[in-house]
Amino acid sequence: MATTPASNATFIRAEVSWFSQLLDLRLKQHAGGTPHEDLLEALPPPRLPKKSTPYSDVLRELKLQPPERLLLVLAYLPHVQPSALDPLFIRNQALDRRFTEFGGLAGSSHGGFLPTGETALFLLAGEDLSQRLSHHRLFHPEHPLLARRVLRLERRHPDEPPLSAALQLTPEYLERLTTGGTYQPPFGPEFPAQRITTLQDWDDLVLDGPLRDDLEDIITWARHQETLMDTWGLRKQLKPGYRSLFHGPPGTGKTLTASLLGKATNMPVFRVDLSKVVSKYIGETEKNLASLFDHAQLQRWILFFDEADSLFGKRTESRNANDHAANQQISYLLQRIEDFPGIALLASNQRAHFDEAFARRFQSMIHFPMPGPAQRLRLWEACFRDKPFTLAADVNLPRLAREHELSGGAIINVLRHACLKAIVREPQEIRAQDLLHGISRELHKEGRYSLPGR
Repeated sequence: MATTPASNATFIRAEVSWFSQLLDLRLKQHAGGTPHEDLLEALPPPRLPKKSTPYSDVLRELKLQPPERLLLVLAYLPHVQPSALDPLFIRNQALDRRFTEFGGLAGSSHGGFLPTGETALFLLAGEDLSQRLSHHRLFHPEHPLLARRVLRLERRHPDEPPLSAALQLTPEYLERLTTGGTYQPPFGPEFPAQRITTLQDWDDLVLDGPLRDDLEDIITWARHQETLMDTWGLRKQLKPGYRSLFHGPPGTGKTLTASLLGKATNMPVFRVDLSKVVSKYIGETEKNLASLFDHAQLQRWILFFDEADSLFGKRTESRNANDHAANQQISYLLQRIEDFPGIALLASNQRAHFDEAFARRFQSMIHFPMPGPAQRLRLWEACFRDKPFTLAADVNLPRLAREHELSGGAIINVLRHACLKAIVREPQEIRAQDLLHGISRELHKEGRYSLPGR
C-alpha cells in the first residue's frame, strides 16, 4: 500500500513531539530546575512505524542513533514546524541578550530560530563539557550525516567558530523526508545543468561495432563499479568514476548517445551549460561547481558537458588577470571532473582542440564520424518507417543516401522540413522536392551551396 502524506505527517508529529519534550527538559535543566542527566537515555526517540513513510524510510536507511536523529529533526524543523524552536528565543535577563549557549542565527526573511551546530551541542550535552567533546564527532566531515550530504554546516564567516555555522538539511534530503521524491535543482547560474532524456532507443543510433564496444564499457562500469573497486580490489590502482570524451562533427549522435547511456544504466543525465560555468565573480564558479558535483554524486547522475571545446579549448597563456582567473576556473573544473566518482562525458566537435595532458584524464576517447552511405541509408529509412504519411513515387532513398553527405542530425532536420510541407497538402505525402529543398537548407548551414549529383 502506497504511503500517504497523512501517514508521513503522523510520524513527523511524533518525532517533533519527542524533540519538544527533549528541548523542554534541557531548558529546565539549564535553568536549574532538574538534575543533570543523559536526556536521550531518559527520553528515547519514538519507535519506527511498521508502515513505510518517507521520513521513517530515511531513518531506516541511514541507521541513525538517537543523537543523530536529534540532529536530523533539529535541521528539519525550520521547514515544517518552526514554532517548535521558539523556546530558544528566551533572553538572558542578566545580560539582556540571547543565551550564547543556545547558538542559532537570524534569517533574512525567515522569522523563526535557525539552528546552528552550537544549538545541537546544547541539546545533546547542555553544559557537560565531557559530553560536548564526545558529541563533536557528529560534526566531522567524515561523519555519515555530512559525508552523505544529509546535513551540512553552512559557515557565513570562516574566521568564526565552526559550530556557529547554520545546521542545514540538504535539499535532496528535505525532499526525501517530505515527499519521498527526488530533488532536482532549478536551472540557472547557480545550477548550470538540465536533465536530458530521449524517446529513442539504441536501434535508432547508427554506429559501427567498435564504437558500440566503447559505449558498452561505460555501461559495464556503471553497473559493476563497486564490484571492480572493492571486491576485485582495484581501488588502490584506479580512481573512482569514468570519464569519456565524445568527439566528432555536429549531428553525429553525441548527445543522443549520452541520453541512451542514461536509459541503459537507469541514471539521470544532466547536460551542463558551460557558458554559465565560468563566473566573473571570484569564488562563484567554484561554489556553483561544487554544488553541481555534490548533487550529481549523491543522486548518481551522469554529467554531460556539451561543446566542451568552447571552454577547455580556450586555455591560453595568462596575459592579464582575466586570463589567469579564467584558466584557474577551467583548471578547477577539470580537477572536479577528474575527481568525480560518477560518469562524466565531454562532447567536442574537434579532438584537435585538446592537448595530450588533457586527454590523459579520460578513460576513453570515442570518435563519432560522419555516417557513410550505408549508414545514411539506414538513417533515412528509420526516419520514414512506420509513419502515417506516404512517400511519393519520385522519392529514392538509396540515391539520397549515396549522393548527399549528411549527419544524422541533419537528416532529422530534413525530415522535419519535409513533414511540414506534407501535412498541409492532400494527399499527405512527402515528395522528392521536399527532401531536396531540406537537404539544400542543411548544406547552406554548413557553408556548402551545391547539391552533389544535381
